Amino acid sequence: MTLLPVAPWPVLLVLTIAALAAVWWNPASRSVPGESRATHWRLTAAVVLLATAALRPAVAGERVDTTAANLNVYFVVDTTSSIIAQDYGNDRPRIEGVAADISAIAAALPGARYSVVTFDQDTRVRLPLTTDTTALDAAVETLLPESYEVSRGSSVTEANERLKTLLQQSDARAPERGRVVYYFGDGEQTAAEPPAPFDIDKRLVNGGAVLGYGTSSGGRMKATRSRFDTSGSYIKDPSTGEDARSVISEDTLRSIAGQLGVPYLHRQQGDDISPAVDGIDLERFGTSQQIERQKVLARRELYWPLLLGLAGIAAWEVGAAVTALLQTRRRREARP
Repeated sequence: MTLLPVAPWPVLLVLTIAALAAVWWNPASRSVPGESRATHWRLTAAVVLLATAALRPAVAGERVDTTAANLNVYFVVDTTSSIIAQDYGNDRPRIEGVAADISAIAAALPGARYSVVTFDQDTRVRLPLTTDTTALDAAVETLLPESYEVSRGSSVTEANERLKTLLQQSDARAPERGRVVYYFGDGEQTAAEPPAPFDIDKRLVNGGAVLGYGTSSGGRMKATRSRFDTSGSYIKDPSTGEDARSVISEDTLRSIAGQLGVPYLHRQQGDDISPAVDGIDLERFGTSQQIERQKVLARRELYWPLLLGLAGIAAWEVGAAVTALLQTRRRREARP
């Protein structure tokens, strides 16, 4: 059992003693003929119940883990056609690895606020900051690559401006919260010009990682249209007529990691997620007033049965007072 007093315990102790003194040493009550000692005991019980309720006793309720409650976590995901290249694990699309790693990171950083940002030809905020892991799961499950039919090439740093704005806004609104960035991609630059660097102030990024997917031998990509896997054919390389293959560019991903000031990690099926989260300073960003509120939510409060008992005593006393008043009035009316 745990206690969460509504006021410092010395204050509650003094108030309780004063209330008991008023019950037992009230001169007015001693001057009333036939004053029932039972009334004193009922009032004593009421004082004890109220004092105990003020201590807010509780037992453990559902466990609420808020290890990372003071973090904003931004998942920046490459959704170009190459993200479904089939060289993750047993020839599975890379996006399955991305989805698995996002879920694992969220599980390793419980209580944080999560946002999902995707980029291909454009950058979109798919999920604004939220603590709702159900919404995060839904956003991850519905991640889709752009249609290859409309693809005109994209930059691996397309998300720079939108991410910079999100981080600046977060810093302005809640500077005490940590800002963590996870970039998921294969580093394949399909735009004609070289990628412009991420020019985000490193002060705005308090941790995270660049996570790379793919192999040097590359993987084929399904010909996506409106939805993933609606076609059994593969994207063709126009220069050869053969199935196109996407190859990871780890040099590019390492460069992005350097620009963001976070480590680079190559990801394969079954890899532990710990290296991606170990560098986050939870001593600094793992505590806040929000954590204390969550702790309160995790308690099964026991004060309300005590207050019900107090209400019963109050109802008894009110009834007794009304009865006494009616009897007194009848006696007065009965006098000649």
